[in-house]
Amino acid sequence: MTQTSHEHVEHGIAPLETPAQNSWARAIGSLIFVSRWLQAPLYLGLIVAQIVYVIVFMVELWHLIAEDVFSDITHINEATIMLAVLGLIDVVMIANLLIMVIIGGYETFVSRINTEGHPDQPEWLSHVNANVLKVKLAMAIIGISSIHLLKTFIAVGNMDADGVSSSEVDGLGSYTPTGVLWQVVIHMVFILSAIALAWIDRMSQQTLAKAHAQPAH
Repeated sequence: MTQTSHEHVEHGIAPLETPAQNSWARAIGSLIFVSRWLQAPLYLGLIVAQIVYVIVFMVELWHLIAEDVFSDITHINEATIMLAVLGLIDVVMIANLLIMVIIGGYETFVSRINTEGHPDQPEWLSHVNANVLKVKLAMAIIGISSIHLLKTFIAVGNMDADGVSSSEVDGLGSYTPTGVLWQVVIHMVFILSAIALAWIDRMSQQTLAKAHAQPAH
């Protein structure tokens, strides 16, 4: 009995002595933990990219107003206006994706932002984690892909077997039936990927809930 108790004491003391015996391991662990701040410049760079997208949006909006609307206000091409507006929506959705990556990624992998109680705190930020961020990013990518696909469908409304040349689509590029088909396939792959990520996240939450529900022994 005494021997067993002595072994228990030894097992109890060993973890307490381990930090003092592994100062190098603690130092390396601290360095690795601090290295997460190396990602901070990446998120600052994404903020610069978002500024660029704001400039792109304003330029595209000016082209829409000055060239597509007021250049000949009596002959407005509805398809051209729709394509221009979809381009603006595309820029906005990419900007939304950027802000989601900036805030969610920084909060998850670098440091807490401490926005508790702030009236403008994003609803999804209160329960963000790596899995939730992946699902939301996948949904945002699907939205962006949907906008591109819709622009393609509008541009190729009168496409035949030979495709549509760039001149017929107001300089937006050439389209072929095979190219459009691949766009649809890629969009479906995005959807399946998002469904798979959501399913994995749900399975992880169910496993975690079951683990918490089990009585402690």
